[in-house]
Amino acid sequence: MISHRQGNAQRISALDERAEALHLKRDMGIADARAMHPSIDIVEADPEADRRLLDGLADWCDRYTPLVALDGADGLFLDITGCTHLFGGERAMLDDILSRFFHQGFDVRAGLAATPGAAWAAARFSGDRIVPSGEEEALLAPLPLAALRIEPATRASLESVGLRTAGAIMAAPRAPLARRFGASLLLRLDQALGRLDEAVSPRLPVAPLSVERHLAEPVTLTEDIERLVAMLATTLKSDLERRGEGARTLALLLFRVDGAVSRIAIGTSRPMREPMLIQKLFHERLAALEQDIDAGYGFDLVRLSVLSAAAFDMQQADLAGETTDDGADIALFADRIRARLGDGAVLRPVAVESHLPERAVATIPFTEAPRRTTPPKKPDRMQAPVTVFPPERPVRLFRSPEPIDVPATEMPEGPPLNFRWRRALYRVTRAEGPERIAAEWWREAASDEAASTRDYFRIEDADGRRYWLYRQGLYGGSQVPPRWFMHGVFA
Repeated sequence: MISHRQGNAQRISALDERAEALHLKRDMGIADARAMHPSIDIVEADPEADRRLLDGLADWCDRYTPLVALDGADGLFLDITGCTHLFGGERAMLDDILSRFFHQGFDVRAGLAATPGAAWAAARFSGDRIVPSGEEEALLAPLPLAALRIEPATRASLESVGLRTAGAIMAAPRAPLARRFGASLLLRLDQALGRLDEAVSPRLPVAPLSVERHLAEPVTLTEDIERLVAMLATTLKSDLERRGEGARTLALLLFRVDGAVSRIAIGTSRPMREPMLIQKLFHERLAALEQDIDAGYGFDLVRLSVLSAAAFDMQQADLAGETTDDGADIALFADRIRARLGDGAVLRPVAVESHLPERAVATIPFTEAPRRTTPPKKPDRMQAPVTVFPPERPVRLFRSPEPIDVPATEMPEGPPLNFRWRRALYRVTRAEGPERIAAEWWREAASDEAASTRDYFRIEDADGRRYWLYRQGLYGGSQVPPRWFMHGVFA
């Protein structure tokens, strides 16, 4: 038996057939149960573990339909509309589900009907029953009120006036029922009978495109999985071409014979539909997750899904049949690195409107960087050419400036003669500057260090190493003397 705390007492939350044979019931107190049978085994409930188990079972049920929803803490809803013919019909599909669950060690009950309410009632009160469309009323009529999925308080009120079955509710006048017991009672009844639609919200988004392969012999080797990926991607390519799209996010689902499911997702920086490229990306991802994927007794179902897609831009080929997309190789390289090391492994710098060097460039994930969709505008031939030389910047810019000690300068506004940085003394032989960068007064507070004026110098020491340092603040401008910082190094 499994117990849980309800108020200040421990009560039975679940029990097996042997416990039921001892006339023990759910919600009975643990003290009363032990008084009746001192030798019974009781385990404390673990709701979080139960939720993980139910999520795992829901993942496994994706092999039958992508529309799987959780039903409380102990049930699942499967919308199998349009899927039964793939398994030989409704009875064959239901038998297959029950058989596979049985071999996994689960004792489950299932019901199949045209409405979620009727299927719920059939599973919990009739057991493994298929309800033909139009016979929902005959199913519900002899069942207790709990089959209508109404609140316990409403059920107790109905039983107190002699209405103990769903058939009694259907035979009673509707207006008095709604006035006394609320509209939710009739809502549940109409949903179960199909008079009102009831939507089943899947726990995971449904992929717009999916292809799968059922295997007569389960596979365990990574090489076999990669070959299946190539085959599925080839089938997927024709669907993507018909829609004029390319995949941006793909998911590979590996269904193990014992019920476990492995989900492997990859993202692409550009829409993709070439099978060989998709196989390369999954090769990198499988190599990175090789230690985490347990094949067990093998995978008997492999599915490749497109979770998101985008318009596929066709590239114009030259006479030799080659395209001129120079960024395709870089995008593929970045995608393979991201598949192996994660989305944060490849970053791209983008310019930011800021005067301060440490804010002028930001790094964002490679897939989020903006792409140029139109060629750069060419200058007017009649206009005089203008040449702009950007200021020289160091190869390595520190994330945050590091303070240095400057004992003396040749003149108050000039470069230092020597400086001490990281406990080492450097003698300056050449200097160029200053390059003044004013504060961003519209962003910074007056007390912020970034709000002070900076004078940058390019410095070369006696060994030929070049540095980029600056003086923060001006001499004579305030009572606080200027401070010096190292901001970067040149090659």
